[in-house]
Amino acid sequence: MSVVLQSTISIPRCASAWISLSNGKETSRVSFNIGDSSTSDVVVRLRTQEGRDCRFYCHSEVLIENSKYFAERLSEDWPTCQIIDSRSCVEVYCQELDFDFHVTAIRMFYVKEPHTWYGVRNALGILQVAIHLGCQQMICACVDYLEAVPWEEAEEEEILKTIPKLGEQYNRILSRLQPINQASLVDIFITTIRFATSPCPKSLHELKSSAQEQLEYLLTEDDDPPLFTLENQFIRSQVKDCINGLLSRFSASTKSMLGLSIDPLPETDIHEFWSHLCDFSWACQTLGKMEMKDLVQYWVDASVDLVRAAEVAKSVSREMAVEMKMVEVVYKVFETIGFGNAIVPTKGRTTVVKVWLPFIQRVRPLIEEYSSIDDKESTRAKLDGEIWQGLESAFVSILLTLPSSEQAGILSDWLRSEFAGYPNLTDAFEIWCYRTKIARRRLAAIGQPSGGSML
Repeated sequence: MSVVLQSTISIPRCASAWISLSNGKETSRVSFNIGDSSTSDVVVRLRTQEGRDCRFYCHSEVLIENSKYFAERLSEDWPTCQIIDSRSCVEVYCQELDFDFHVTAIRMFYVKEPHTWYGVRNALGILQVAIHLGCQQMICACVDYLEAVPWEEAEEEEILKTIPKLGEQYNRILSRLQPINQASLVDIFITTIRFATSPCPKSLHELKSSAQEQLEYLLTEDDDPPLFTLENQFIRSQVKDCINGLLSRFSASTKSMLGLSIDPLPETDIHEFWSHLCDFSWACQTLGKMEMKDLVQYWVDASVDLVRAAEVAKSVSREMAVEMKMVEVVYKVFETIGFGNAIVPTKGRTTVVKVWLPFIQRVRPLIEEYSSIDDKESTRAKLDGEIWQGLESAFVSILLTLPSSEQAGILSDWLRSEFAGYPNLTDAFEIWCYRTKIARRRLAAIGQPSGGSML
C-alpha cells in the first residue's frame, strides 16, 4: 500500500526533524523528512477496525525522542524485538474518528513548533492522541494552547465534555469555567448592581443595558438556582441602598421637570426622566423579589406627579416610549398589589386605581395606533398582549379590595368614560352589585349594623 500523508491541519509536506546523533566522540545534527523512504528505518502502520490502513515512512530516532509508546515498541526490551521486521514496522490501532488526529500527531514529530498550526478542536483531538502515545512535549503544548486561546461556544462544550475524562492533571484547561469564591462573587455583584442603577452618559447606555441583562440572568431561577438571594444580609443591604439611591434620583428628576417653566423642555431633562423610568422598570422586573415593597410604595406615593411628568414628556415628543414604559411599570406594580405581595393601605390602593385607570384608558388606544403604523425605516415597539390582559385583571382585583363606596365612585366614572371598553371591569361591577344588594342581610345575620340606606 502506498504511503498516505494527509491531515486536516496544514503542515508543510517537507516537515523535517533535526536529531542530534553522537558516536561517542562528537555530536552531529541530522535532518529527517517524514515520508523519505531512502532514510526511513521504520514504517508506522496506522489502522482502524473499519479497515482503514495507512503506512508512513518514519525514523526511529524521531519516534523515540517524541513518543514513549514508540520508544518502548522500538526498544530491545520489547518482547517481539527479535522477530524479523518487528522493529521495522510498528502498528498503531485507533478509532476511525481519531484517525486524522493520529496522522497529524505523527507528522508533528517532524515540526519544530506544531502548536502554530492547529485550532481548538484539532488541539483537543491531538491532545488525546498525545496522551495515548505518551508524547509529553506535545501534551504540554496542547494543554498550554487550550488553556490560553479563546473558545467558541461549541468548542467550550466539547472541551467540558472531554477534559474531565483525561485526568485531574489536565483540569487547569478548565480554569476559566471553575466557580469562583463567594467573596469575589459578592464583590462583582455589588459593583455591577451599583453601575446598573446609577446614572450614566449616553455613551455608556449599551454597557449599562448589558450589566442589567446579566444581573437579571444571575438572579433568575432556570435550570440553575439564582446566584444570590436575600439570605445574604450584606447583599440585601446593598440592594436596598441602590434602590433608595435610584428612587431618590427619580424623584428629584420628576420634580425638576415639573418645576421648569421653559417651553419646550430641554431634551436633556426628558432624557434624564426617561432614563430613570427605564431603571425603575428594570428594578421592578429584576430586583422585585428583593425590594418590591419599596418600589411599589414609591410608585403609589408618586403616582400623581408621574402622570403629570408623562404628560409633559408627551408634549415634547411624539414617540410613545414614555407611555409604554409607564404601562409596563404600572402592570408590575398592580400585579404585586393585586396578588398581595406588597401590602398597601386603603388610601394608597384607592389612589393608584383613581390615578392610573384614566391614564391607562387614555394611552392604550394611542399606543395601539402608534404600534400599528407601518414604518419601514424603524421597528416600532409594541406592548405584549399579556400585559394588557394582566393589567385588566389587576385592576379588577385591586378595585374589589376597596371600600364599597370607593368602588361605586370608580365604577361610575368607568361607565361614564368614553374608554369604558378597557379595562373591562364587568366582573368587578357584577361582584359590587351582588355585595351591595345583599349587604344588609349578610351584616344583619352576623349582628353588624348595615351603615347604609335604601333609595
